[in-house]
Amino acid sequence: MIKVLEKHPVIAICIFTAVMLLPNLDAMQVTIMEARNFITAREMLTDGNWLLTTMNGEARYQKPPLPTWLSALSASIFGINSLFPLRLPTVFLIMIIGIFTYRLSFKLLNNNLHSLVNACIVITSFYVIGITIEAPWDIYAHGFMLVAIYHLFLLFDKKTNYWKHTLIAGVCLGLSFLSKGPVSLYALFLPFLLAYAFTYKFKKIRPKTFSIFSILILMLIIGGWWFIYVRLQDPATFAHITEKETSNWGSYNVRPFYYYWSFFTQSGIWTIPAFVSLLFPYLKSRVRHLKAYRFSFYWTIIAVVLLSIIPEKKSRYLMPVLIPLAMNTGFYIDYLIQRFKTLNLKKETIPVYFNFGLLSAIAVAFPVVSYLALQNKLNGHWGAYILASVVLVSIGGFMIYNLKQKNIKNVFFLTVLFFGALVAFGLPLYKTTIPSHYHDISELKLQNEKAGITLYGFNYVSPEMIWLYGDKIPDLSQTEPMVFPEAQTFGLLTNELNDTELKTIKTYYDMEFVRTFDINNTDASAKKKNSRLVNYYYLLTKK
Repeated sequence: MIKVLEKHPVIAICIFTAVMLLPNLDAMQVTIMEARNFITAREMLTDGNWLLTTMNGEARYQKPPLPTWLSALSASIFGINSLFPLRLPTVFLIMIIGIFTYRLSFKLLNNNLHSLVNACIVITSFYVIGITIEAPWDIYAHGFMLVAIYHLFLLFDKKTNYWKHTLIAGVCLGLSFLSKGPVSLYALFLPFLLAYAFTYKFKKIRPKTFSIFSILILMLIIGGWWFIYVRLQDPATFAHITEKETSNWGSYNVRPFYYYWSFFTQSGIWTIPAFVSLLFPYLKSRVRHLKAYRFSFYWTIIAVVLLSIIPEKKSRYLMPVLIPLAMNTGFYIDYLIQRFKTLNLKKETIPVYFNFGLLSAIAVAFPVVSYLALQNKLNGHWGAYILASVVLVSIGGFMIYNLKQKNIKNVFFLTVLFFGALVAFGLPLYKTTIPSHYHDISELKLQNEKAGITLYGFNYVSPEMIWLYGDKIPDLSQTEPMVFPEAQTFGLLTNELNDTELKTIKTYYDMEFVRTFDINNTDASAKKKNSRLVNYYYLLTKK
């Protein structure tokens, strides 16, 4: 089976990603970043706001529109009321990252198996998958950037015929910029250039000067036209948003320089191999391609250092680091595949047995652990529970057997399969944790349409709530003092009101409390709740 994967790596990467992600693409609840993107996509389709993008009827220029365009196009084909089509383009971007990690690795190594190992690591790294839910923009920016990097690498390496690579690199750099501005240029592209300079020295670069200049022009045209258009069409709003976004880099989510030092943990199941791969003095004498290893090591470390310099820090900003880190980790896995059967030193074997033994133990223990966690919620989900248990226990058993045989190649691919099975067969059980009241807000829109009532927001209504409602919820908090609608009766969705706000509203309206909408993923009795996800619905009637 592994021989087949080695012969058809690109097809294998695509099929594995599709089988892992597509069946349960809509299982996870919408997150705040997704909700903002998807509301904007919905308003592209319903209001035609494709260029002057909006969220809940207000200008939304904080992020470039390419990911939202792709989500909107997918939704126009498959329907706007489901998360599946809106998340579908991100699956293709994961495939692209996997494919071009393989291709760049093969260019460096000329080794099919090692290159496939690198690709498998990147598409099963925890935050590469997680980022597609938490912040859809990032996966687009870094995916297009990786394609550009691959073609730049070919351009730097070639002596003639570089126009194909010039064109593709320029276009993809522009598409990356049109996905999230200069973020990927700084977090992925600049570290690549510096690592390449330290390792390969940019030999014979002068004949390619015109191609490099052409790449920059293409990037600026494709990546910058939307910013210019919005600046010309809505200059005041654009300037205000740009000023606010720029100030956030130095004042919002400020973390210490060392905040990212545990970056290798974001690779999830590859945490221990990733850490060992970063022990350069240990591994440099053991890898088969020292120069390529030095390149991936420099790329990883430089990316972390550059991100650490920026005062604003979030875990998801580390996602681009996982691409060179996957390649770096692959050198350690390749070493184990080649040499583990002959290793006798405990300091080398214990980390391997601990890492893969722990993962196989988790797989074998899955039925017991999941049953204890979900036993009161499994009614109607027993089929999914049994299927997941059988698959994961089987994989865990094979992992243990091959680990005893010191067959690390099989252990590695079984680990990849374990991660894929956990996502594909475990996510249906996630639905058992969603309380029955979670999507009730979606029913309110139909009720209001039948009653001829318009819903307004006050104080704060979360993007998730607006997305689930299915339409815009105009915000009455935008003006001071509050300007009330002219309608005799209207709905008001709000956070908890203080005494002053209640007194002001009751001066002009009779207030009827209807119900609470709570979209926390907890039972109604749970103590720990995010108040941001709780709103109170009132009907207001003029006195």
